[in-house]
Amino acid sequence: MKIAVRKRRAPSIIIVSLVDILTILLIFFVVSTTFKKDQPEVQINLPESQTATNAPAETEHAIVSVSATDDVLLDGRPVAVDELQKAVIDLPAGRKSTLALQADKKASFGTIIKVMDALKLAGVKNLPAFTRGEK
Repeated sequence: MKIAVRKRRAPSIIIVSLVDILTILLIFFVVSTTFKKDQPEVQINLPESQTATNAPAETEHAIVSVSATDDVLLDGRPVAVDELQKAVIDLPAGRKSTLALQADKKASFGTIIKVMDALKLAGVKNLPAFTRGEK
């Protein structure tokens, strides 16, 4: 008796459905990237505020100022960033609790972060920042 052996076809991949799926994915990525607005990584204009008040708050607070050239001042006298923590700890408790930060628009962000770290290590919990109103 002779048994007939069928030849098996090699498995094939249906390419039409793959092309459909890839087309849908391509359309999705093209559409989703066109909705993204061009935004730079960091663009901040901090000093202006619509809710800024003209109250004489600067006389009530001990003020830490950062100038455009990254000079740090504590109540108008120059202080190095490394010595800021000790200088704030030496302040009376009333002045230390009302400490405020005033930074120039062009001051480097790294210097402001170092100042905020020094103030946090000195025990300052609440740190308001002074702004000026929009013109």
